[in-house]
Amino acid sequence: MQDFVWNWVATGVVLWTVAFLVVRKALPHRSFDFCNRLVSTMHACTAVCLATLSVQDWSCPVCPLGARSSPWQMKSLSVTLSYLIYDSICSLFDKRVNVSNLVHHAVGIVGVLAGLAYEMCGSEMVATMWITEISSPFLHLREFLKELGYKDSDLNLSVDILFAVIFSLARMVCGPYLVTVTLLADYPLLIKAMALGLQLVSAFWFYKIARMVRYKLVKRNTPSKLA
Repeated sequence: MQDFVWNWVATGVVLWTVAFLVVRKALPHRSFDFCNRLVSTMHACTAVCLATLSVQDWSCPVCPLGARSSPWQMKSLSVTLSYLIYDSICSLFDKRVNVSNLVHHAVGIVGVLAGLAYEMCGSEMVATMWITEISSPFLHLREFLKELGYKDSDLNLSVDILFAVIFSLARMVCGPYLVTVTLLADYPLLIKAMALGLQLVSAFWFYKIARMVRYKLVKRNTPSKLA
């Protein structure tokens, strides 16, 4: 693994931590989770932008397949790796520890580390970064609205549905294609295992999101009983 990768990762962890402390200081009346989600939204937007800028041929966004990772791709992945490390540590200080999120981060950290160590499948991994982060801003927005007092509003329901649609298209349509490409390629077993593991986590979340949307739509369409 090239030396600049470690520099980017270490610098990134520090910068994400500083960003959280600044947000926490600026919004003292907001919850720990609210402030952390603001930083997570910053990363999601940054990751999507970096992934988009790394596309070499828009006629085939995930090309070249099976190629050596470019310096830009490795730097982009280093930014996401630094965030995953920061968020994994930060979440341990919250009162509510999300086990599924920690598992997702663990799989992501090992997967990105493997890709950076082998310096391969950069196109596929950056595409995965785009797929996994494109729905994140909407995930965090629905939580922001809840804390701001709009939990049962039409706006919150609209964001829930929008998040579910984007997540489903990205994780359950584009995701399986990338996993299939990765499994069929001549990649180390660790990279293949992490790709499959991430897809399994996405499938679990897809199930939970589908149940959440169904519950909200049924609740909304069920007339309230008069006392």
